[in-house]
Amino acid sequence: MKIEQIFTSCLAEMAYYIESKGEAAVIDPLRDIEPYLMRAEADNAKIKYIFLTHFHADFVSGHVDLAKRTGAKIIYGPGATAEFDLYNAKHEEVFPLGEIELVTLHTPGHTMESISILLKDKNGKPHCLFSGDALFIGDVGRPDLAIKQGELTEEDLARHLYRSLRNVIMPLPDDVIVYPNHGAGSACGKNMSKETYDTLGHQKEVNYALRADMTEDEFVKEVLTGLVRPPQYFPKNAKMNKGINDDIEEIIKRGTKKLSIDNVKLLLDEGAIILDTRHQNEFVVEHIPGSLFIGLTGNFAPWVGALIEDLNQKIILITDIGREEEAVKRLSRVGYDNTVGYIPNAIEAWKEAGNETASIERITPEEFATIYKNNKDNINVLDVRKESEHYSEHLIEAKNVPLDFIHERISELDKDKTYYVHCAGGYRSVIFESIAKQYGIHNLIDIEGGFNAMKKVNSGLFFSEYKCPTTML
Repeated sequence: MKIEQIFTSCLAEMAYYIESKGEAAVIDPLRDIEPYLMRAEADNAKIKYIFLTHFHADFVSGHVDLAKRTGAKIIYGPGATAEFDLYNAKHEEVFPLGEIELVTLHTPGHTMESISILLKDKNGKPHCLFSGDALFIGDVGRPDLAIKQGELTEEDLARHLYRSLRNVIMPLPDDVIVYPNHGAGSACGKNMSKETYDTLGHQKEVNYALRADMTEDEFVKEVLTGLVRPPQYFPKNAKMNKGINDDIEEIIKRGTKKLSIDNVKLLLDEGAIILDTRHQNEFVVEHIPGSLFIGLTGNFAPWVGALIEDLNQKIILITDIGREEEAVKRLSRVGYDNTVGYIPNAIEAWKEAGNETASIERITPEEFATIYKNNKDNINVLDVRKESEHYSEHLIEAKNVPLDFIHERISELDKDKTYYVHCAGGYRSVIFESIAKQYGIHNLIDIEGGFNAMKKVNSGLFFSEYKCPTTML
């Protein structure tokens, strides 16, 4: 028996490959299916089942393409319907795989069709649970993503989740290993651990949502407290996962075309945008005016999904040499299939064509501390971290305008004022600045290294008292 957890850090997503005696199953595959095909080929195994624990909202799955390539059966939970052929597994239905068994457990709450999958070894002993988004390490799935107007409320879903945990998952043996679909960094839960698996027994001891004496009403209150609106692309990805989408190879072929500057200008006239995926330090020094920065080195795909509202937006890429295909793949994972090409040696090519570049002013934390000390009551400091991060600890006098909500809160900024901008480490602040410039706000000064770097400055800065944000996204 082989169990492999395939972790994709950008999405904090875990897919699973399971093999026994030449038969394999894949659980919650991403859009690009080659990693699963390669594993099956290496094991001389046939992929027999493709399990989806639910209709995912935070990424587009590759289940349809994988089924086409392998002939495997696509399996969802009770009540799931889609545009493709699928099999609705029943509660406690057994799926043989070589010498082992995979048992589907209906665990509604995160969504109504949600299933967890219990693996029993060749002796029939429960070995591990692939819990999808029902149970995370340190948390549970948020119950506000599958609300149906006039049918289900987030409280209804929370109550379903409470019963799924108490009646289906918690009675399993304490030594069962829990393998969730997501870890820390995902917006599918509030307080996920950086650990990617744990025993169920330990989770009963440390996971707030599994407290033995917790009532249903207490659970509902705790699991709903601190939820903010999910990223705008979530319902769009969920819809895509119910349909049949473009083949990933075609998307890559379209998206990795080389574009001349003349091509770029024509595409810009047609409404395309330039997405610069280099490191923030390079973007700050020099970039094409009007371009949007979201670097591949950070949580690239989720920020694209949160900030580019149209999934059909034409996108022109600027990447480091050799990373254009990676960028196209990562865009497609969250449903952005309309990349139209990339600009080779973009900044040099732009300047050689007679065009000017732009930059962002940046100062060190020490330089900012001197300015702050002398002008604390008369400068404008923007903290673009999440509300929960700002709540936890912040620079006194800083205004919190989370990057997540920049499009609806940008009107709070004054084009005539100068703003000192920071996030936690320097990635999100540059994204914020690139978008603010598109709205005509240009008097922006980036604080290098962000809040984490400012905390290391010995004097001149004043911070709020630390509060633990354990119940907020």
